[in-house]
Amino acid sequence: MSAIVDTFIAPPCHEQIEILYQDEHLAIINKPTGLLSLSGKNPQNLDSVHHRLVQLFPGCTLVHRLDFGTSGLMVIALNKAINAALCQQFSQRTVTKLYSALLCGHLHENEGIINAAIARDPALFPLMTICADQGKPACSHYQVVERFYQPGKGGTPLPLTRVTLAPQTGRTHQLRIHCQWLGHPILGCDLYGGRQLPGTEQTSRLMLHASALHFVHPVSGEAINARHPCPF
Repeated sequence: MSAIVDTFIAPPCHEQIEILYQDEHLAIINKPTGLLSLSGKNPQNLDSVHHRLVQLFPGCTLVHRLDFGTSGLMVIALNKAINAALCQQFSQRTVTKLYSALLCGHLHENEGIINAAIARDPALFPLMTICADQGKPACSHYQVVERFYQPGKGGTPLPLTRVTLAPQTGRTHQLRIHCQWLGHPILGCDLYGGRQLPGTEQTSRLMLHASALHFVHPVSGEAINARHPCPF
């Protein structure tokens, strides 16, 4: 098997990270679209959420990640003990994450559950693939917020569906590939068909935003219900 080579170079991200909440234990931020969560191996991919925040909070660590194109809520641990406690909540699936997204086309059902195992596709890095035999279990819930038409290329109406997505598992690219499998890829998703519908080719960003994050503060025991409005 040939070695996987990652040739992706992230374009500069001029948007700032918005710190929504901070105490001595953790911080909650709004990540801009077009920013890596962690710095890449290529020195040209140094800029990232972690690279920026470690300047402000030495020793901080990411408890979870968002894809490069995804914007929205992330919780940042400010020391190792908090990281361990928060990671335990994520691994035990007691953390609730909600995402806002625009999907290509109009979904027929108002809500549903997608159960489709996900595996790495070594031949098409960095893509993932739906694979019942070798994939890891993955489950996502979707709920339609609205169906509408947006002016497309040449004035042709572009059918879109605004949804709330709730991943029950945390696989790489889960929401993006699950929506593609559903037949309605996320608008602007270059990896999983979100720029193939006529009129979507020049979409400015991935239309996926982490809009809500619910967890328990590991020190105070308080229920944290973080929300951030969808920017699209």
